Amino acid sequence: MTLFMQAILAFCPIFIAMVLLIGLRVPARYAMPVVLIVTAGIGIFIWEMDVLVIVASAIQGLFITVDVLYIIVGALLLLSVLKYSGGLEAIRYHFTLISSDKRVQIVIIGWLFGSFMEGASGFGTPAAVIAPLLVALRFPAMAAVLVGLMVQSTAVTFGAIGTPILIGVNNGLAADSIDAAEKLLFIQEVTAQASIIHGIVGTFIPWFMMVMVILSFGKKSDRKKCITIAPFAIFSGLAFTIPYMLTAIFFGPEFPSLLGAMVGLILVVVAVKYKFLLPKDTWDFPEKDNWPESWSGNIQVDENKSFDTSIGLFKTLLPYLLVSVLLVITRREEWGIGDLLKKFNISWPFIFGTDISANSTPLYLPGTMLILAALFAVFLYKMPNKNFNKAFKEALHTSFKAAFVLMFTIPMVRIYINSGINNSDLMSMPVALAEWTASKATSIWPLVSPFIGALGAFIAGSNTVSNLMFTEFQYNVASKLGYSEVLIVSLQAVGAAAGNMVAIHNIVAVSAVVGLMNKEGMLIRKAIIPTLYYLLFAGILGMILTL
Repeated sequence: MTLFMQAILAFCPIFIAMVLLIGLRVPARYAMPVVLIVTAGIGIFIWEMDVLVIVASAIQGLFITVDVLYIIVGALLLLSVLKYSGGLEAIRYHFTLISSDKRVQIVIIGWLFGSFMEGASGFGTPAAVIAPLLVALRFPAMAAVLVGLMVQSTAVTFGAIGTPILIGVNNGLAADSIDAAEKLLFIQEVTAQASIIHGIVGTFIPWFMMVMVILSFGKKSDRKKCITIAPFAIFSGLAFTIPYMLTAIFFGPEFPSLLGAMVGLILVVVAVKYKFLLPKDTWDFPEKDNWPESWSGNIQVDENKSFDTSIGLFKTLLPYLLVSVLLVITRREEWGIGDLLKKFNISWPFIFGTDISANSTPLYLPGTMLILAALFAVFLYKMPNKNFNKAFKEALHTSFKAAFVLMFTIPMVRIYINSGINNSDLMSMPVALAEWTASKATSIWPLVSPFIGALGAFIAGSNTVSNLMFTEFQYNVASKLGYSEVLIVSLQAVGAAAGNMVAIHNIVAVSAVVGLMNKEGMLIRKAIIPTLYYLLFAGILGMILTL
């Protein structure tokens, strides 16, 4: 079989996913089982993979799926506890007191609090949290969703305590590509490189958020207010990206988004208090009576809902601070706590006699820290049992929705990656794609690389899944073309983060929260602009770094 035919067949699962999800708009819960079957069929009949290898790969994928779902459950449980304890209303109240300027609220709630939520929770939950908060602050639902989507960018690579790197990139590399000792160093180098690219491109995202909202929802006379707020917006970007980069370089992938947002929140709130770089003008949306029907959703947030006034902003965020502390303690190797937690290990070596193994260390996963923080929040807010039961049921219900998609998507990715274990002596599917691409690619691959990552996120709705799908591909393309594997995989991770802004899953989920269903096309047209900015400038930086 020619290399071209291998590449065509290897691209088939991705192409079918694109047609079903994008072209035919088939929901992922229907599309991904089809893609899994197609991938397994190509693996068995074309790549001549043993059925046991297919099954073992699927089981390996289910192990990873459970790890990801465990993190989702922990994140959603903490979020639900905050919701039913009155914490979200407290956040809205305190953020309103800080500033009535909608541009400033975009920075504090969208950029910084949204990035904080991404660092702690990930998996699309930040947009689902901040969109209703912004609606409560008299944002049009369409504007709230747009801000919620744009925050799914810089912080995403290190979202959910570094899951896209620790699970996505780490598990996306085949065992024969790099040995275990080298992989640890490689992961840290990717973390540092990706943070620098994000730091440069992402610094301008807060200003881009304001510009998109003002141009889309303001009056023509308001356009000059995009310029007057620019110094403060860029300062707000740097307030996040500088500690974000330093954390990634010196501490690893778990904390950049979390700590960057925490430091940024403090700096920006203090800056607002002392009117540092704030323009004399303010900006607000037109009167609500003048809003076009397309701006509003059918779900309204009660702006006057009461809450426990003893819940201050610090007290509301304290459970997330606890998550940070627990993660720092367990990730410091010299303290040995992480090694102790890893001793509880669920593993299945050499599944069904194949070379494929799977394992999980649940106590060490961020999900454990998030669950502990949720239980701490119950005690902190003196939450009644009936409210906790509601929070628990809601977290599980939402997680089950994600589970059905992930239980087909991640096993498909593992079959795709493990397809090199076959009886036909063909290279694995991603390597075949890499080989053919390397034979045709020119010197602009660093410019193309982020778009590949974004494609994966657009299809799968996840930075983590995109990295699982394409890290091996990007690594091999870099090797064939003579580029730095660290740089190209970093561009993959950055592109996969940016792709979340237009990921269909994210758009549908956040639209549902504010009652904007069936307007996904309009949102994609708006969100594609910042997505293209992010990918193009990341790619240009990649080209510069190869000089």
